[in-house]
Parts: sequence; structure tokens; C-alpha cells
Amino acid sequence: MTEQRSTNITWHEHNVSRADRSRLKGHRAAVLWFTGLSGAGKSTIANEVDYKLNQANVHTYLLDGDNIRHGLNKNLGFSADDRTENIRRIGEVAKLMLDAGLIASTAFISPYRRDRDQVRALFAAGEFIEIHVDASLETCEGRDAKGLYAKARRGEIKGFTGIDDPYEAPEKPELVLDSNNKNVEQLADEVVAYLRQRGIIG
Repeated sequence: MTEQRSTNITWHEHNVSRADRSRLKGHRAAVLWFTGLSGAGKSTIANEVDYKLNQANVHTYLLDGDNIRHGLNKNLGFSADDRTENIRRIGEVAKLMLDAGLIASTAFISPYRRDRDQVRALFAAGEFIEIHVDASLETCEGRDAKGLYAKARRGEIKGFTGIDDPYEAPEKPELVLDSNNKNVEQLADEVVAYLRQRGIIG
């Protein structure tokens, strides 16, 4: 848990509540946390879900791992401590987006179970939806669109998830997407269907 270093601060309550913002938008707020190995399809699926929700007039935003490291988290590397801080910051940003009444999707490897659990603890029951994009290491290496696995196998990248750093799969995710055998359209439809079944969207 990150230490609170700021002093002499007081939480300021807002006149407009999360419920007010959700009512204005016409749907509940939620965080869709896509996790899985590099190459599993997290960003691609999250992007398709975001598009489908937008077409259904749902208010959304997508936080992507690589994009965030170009700005907010550009001072972080890939050590275990930096990965933990990366996920902590994203959790806090996602919480702000949920407070704004949005459905916020996050596409991050987020390899450590304890980090994801700490993010989950920021939210009330039903607000945090952990989505395991389940693809085998063999499947992900076969895709290797960025050439990262090949570099990791050659020793050019150290601490690469799935090669010389662990990926701890979720034990009880809200949703598991079989990225080994289904295409992006099918998997995105599964996420949207889940949101409808839970009454998050109409």
C-alpha cells in the first residue's frame, strides 16, 4: 500500500454525486479490467467493446497500457515495484472515471494478483469487473505482433511476463474470455452481454 505523504488535506465532498452522473448518462458506471499475457488480445478486445458501447450510446473511456506509459506513467519501467505503481495509478484514474459515471475499460497485463486485488479494493461490490483474457503462452508467442517474445527469448528484454517473470492468472474473475479459440467480435459480444445481464447497461 502506498504511503500517504501529503498532510493538512481534507476530503472535499461534491454536490453532484456519482448517482447523479450515472442517471444523466442513462447507465451505471463500472470498471472493466482486462488482464492477460502480452499478445492475449486485451487491447484489441477492449477497443472493440469500447466501440460497441459507444455505438449503443454508452459513455465510456479506454485506458490502454502502452498509451498510459507515453504520458501519466512515462517515468515507470518494468521492475516489480514499477509495475505495482503503474497499476496503482491506473486504479486511481479508473476510480475517478467511475465517479464521473463512465464505463472505464483498462487493458493492462497487470501480472500480479495482489496488485489487481488492491485495485479491486478501491471499488464497491459490482463496480470492478475483472476480465481474464485467457490465451496460452504458445498462442501469444505465435502472435507476437510486437516481436517482444522473440526479444525476451534472446535475452534482449529482461523481466518479461510469461518468460522470466510470472503471470498470476485471476482465481475468481467475473468473466473469462477464451482468446485461444474465439475471435475478437465474439469476445467483445460476450462482454457486452455480461453488462446487459448485470443491468449495467440497458
